[in-house]
Amino acid sequence: MAVGSKELATVELDTFENDRLVDELKKAKEELFNLRFQSATGQLESHGRLRAVKRDIARIYTVIRERELGIRATPVAVEAPAKPKRGSKKAEAAPAETAESTAEEASK
Repeated sequence: MAVGSKELATVELDTFENDRLVDELKKAKEELFNLRFQSATGQLESHGRLRAVKRDIARIYTVIRERELGIRATPVAVEAPAKPKRGSKKAEAAPAETAESTAEEASK
């Protein structure tokens, strides 16, 4: 089993969007900085945590890079359907048109 944060497993990272991955990366780097500072001053209680945070950072970088290369899929954001604005004639007319009627108008 991989050492690291249980909440930052690869399966969990797959569900995060790119913005959230960057946020998690910043948090992990900040935590690593604090752990190194504690280690230098002799206040660090768990040296294993350093290793775990480093692995979390590497795991996040790996997911980001695999998404850039197209190896790993980016999660699809679920968006609510856009509501038409009031008084918009285009929004009211668009659902009534069919592909056949638009094709006939285009050929005229």
